[in-house]
Amino acid sequence: MYRVVDLFCGAGGLSHGFVEAGFELALALDREPTAIATHKVNFPDCAAKEGDVTLFDLPQGDVIIGGPPCQGFSTAGRRQADDERNSLVGWFAKTIARLRPAAFMFENVEGFLTAEGGRRVLELLEPLVVAGYQIHLRKVNAANYGVPQHRKRVIGIGGLGWTPTFPEPTHSAFGAPGATRAARHLPPTPTLEQALNGLPPASSEPPGDPEDHWFVPLRGIDLARAQGLKPGQTMRDLPVELWHESYRRRAFRRVKDGTPTERRGGAPAGMRRLRADAPSKAITGAARSEFLHPSENRYLTLREAARLQTFPDTFKFTGTAAERMQLIGNAVPVRLGYVFASSLRRDLDSATVGAGEGRLVSFVPTVSEGMSPALDDITRRVNERFGEQPQATAQLLPWL
Repeated sequence: MYRVVDLFCGAGGLSHGFVEAGFELALALDREPTAIATHKVNFPDCAAKEGDVTLFDLPQGDVIIGGPPCQGFSTAGRRQADDERNSLVGWFAKTIARLRPAAFMFENVEGFLTAEGGRRVLELLEPLVVAGYQIHLRKVNAANYGVPQHRKRVIGIGGLGWTPTFPEPTHSAFGAPGATRAARHLPPTPTLEQALNGLPPASSEPPGDPEDHWFVPLRGIDLARAQGLKPGQTMRDLPVELWHESYRRRAFRRVKDGTPTERRGGAPAGMRRLRADAPSKAITGAARSEFLHPSENRYLTLREAARLQTFPDTFKFTGTAAERMQLIGNAVPVRLGYVFASSLRRDLDSATVGAGEGRLVSFVPTVSEGMSPALDDITRRVNERFGEQPQATAQLLPWL
């Protein structure tokens, strides 16, 4: 059985996917107490330790996995170029290069590609290629792998002296701009309604059944807002007098306060009613206070959010309700982890691990026809440093 070490493990979504695929989870590390407490409850046979991940002595594992904290890159909030968490990407890469596991998997938000002019992409790839890893680095939509939400993430996988397979999509995605460009010939990804199927009515008091399937009833102006939103609508579809103040500030920030482009964050949505007949929007730590149930005048329950992250109903989260929601929103969807773990396990069964020349096998920063100037710039810089990646386009063609 292959041993895996999960760095920056969070609640354990990626851990769960690798365990389901047949890996032995040897060690999990994170600095957040609630993450480690949650991990210990759900993976009692794994050594889970809390603290500064960079200070632990790491055991030799066959595979190292992890997503260095992404808040410095996330488009969901204001980007901070000097966020100390960003530098953990370089530490992650250098640690793998030093320990030389047979394979690794890296996960991060899409903003990772363009943060600081693409500096962190080069910071990730440089030590790994020098160490002899053959690497794929691509942006994917989790919906193309059967996750019932549109969740764009950057995935890197590498083999020491051998070329891993980058899993092809298992599902076609729909319900978001550009989602139908990839894998149109495949079965559609599950809808929100399908993902929540089988859950009993949510309770208005904790703990709910299953656990965390409860909500706080809306009242007053919040209830009026909810009643005014149809499926797919957001706060911008409400009368201005129903906008909440924080949304109002964000809505006008672009034209009023001169905030630099790179620090504005994503377009505000405020309260949003989800559609039952499409995959969910990306689940974040704010989902419990922003995402309305498609047909009921209430926010999603924690258990519903966990379902959309493909956690089983038996998975337990610790901490306050807000802390549990943050764990769920930050997690790698279990199914996404399982698809990539299963592919790595099949590859490892026949891989010849050892010293060799490292290379960037493919780099796919987007499946769109065009690129933003920022993506075009980092693609040029990556190709200049690691060579053109013609196979990337060729591998995408069967998916279209």
